[in-house]
Amino acid sequence: MPLNESLRGRLALPVIAAPLFLVSGPKLVTECCNSGIVGSFPSLNVRTTAQFEDWLAEIEAGLVPDAAPYGVNLVAHSSNTRLDADVAVVEQHKVPVVITSVGNPRDIATVVHGYGGLIFHDVTTLDYARKAIAGGVDGIILVCAGSGGHSGHMNPFALLPQVREFWDGMVVLAGCISDGRSIRAAQVLGADMVYMGTRFVASAESLASAPYKDMLVSSVAKDLVPTKAFSGITASMLKPSIVANGLDPDTLQDKPNIDFVGDFQHDAKAWRDIWSAGQGVGSIHDAPPARDIIARLKREYEAAGRF
Repeated sequence: MPLNESLRGRLALPVIAAPLFLVSGPKLVTECCNSGIVGSFPSLNVRTTAQFEDWLAEIEAGLVPDAAPYGVNLVAHSSNTRLDADVAVVEQHKVPVVITSVGNPRDIATVVHGYGGLIFHDVTTLDYARKAIAGGVDGIILVCAGSGGHSGHMNPFALLPQVREFWDGMVVLAGCISDGRSIRAAQVLGADMVYMGTRFVASAESLASAPYKDMLVSSVAKDLVPTKAFSGITASMLKPSIVANGLDPDTLQDKPNIDFVGDFQHDAKAWRDIWSAGQGVGSIHDAPPARDIIARLKREYEAAGRF
């Protein structure tokens, strides 16, 4: 399906820089947008709704006139006690792209469509895709096996074609996408856009610490551990960071309940000091400015051929 009208002609590449917990901030978002891709961040990257609104104002002030639209991720799970307040701020600022995860996006979709925005929802299975579509979203983000953070289990070559059997709306593909060739391959498979996370953790503007970026550059896929220990949902974490915090990757206990906000805001061991990456980490060898990453992606994408 062609890109939504509000995106068409505004992108240098069909890419969303994924909303990275504790990593995406205003500088990374604005640099991505000003370089021609959708930059995004989670509202929970700041501790209060007032700070969230400050970030939106900073991003909007930093965008050039022909910038790509920016996006915000909202955790729609019941553990997010800030959700209603953050949605009100999203509505006030008319955030162009809203990315929801975990919960039911229906009510948020009503708000976003009320001011003319787009809403995408993260899904990992066919059942979740159908539920998101029923909730009225404009697009679905297929979080496939190999993704960083909270990752799915299905291979994109299985999930995307099966989703296309019942959905002709926008599809964004996530998982192991680190170069321009992969962006082109995702389109051939049937995606409209791609989601790139780990590649932008290793960027100059990201809020990731220098040791985190260094670990990404030096790690490969065998250094990853899939675990439910930190939020109750399977997440792909870097084994060296688990070990560095005095934990044994082989004896981690699953968290019994889904708990995003509790861990995200208060437990330094989860996410702040124990770091995430996707299986594409082995293709990442540097941490340059985002604009240089995007220029490289564009060269690789164009070299991979045109339709």
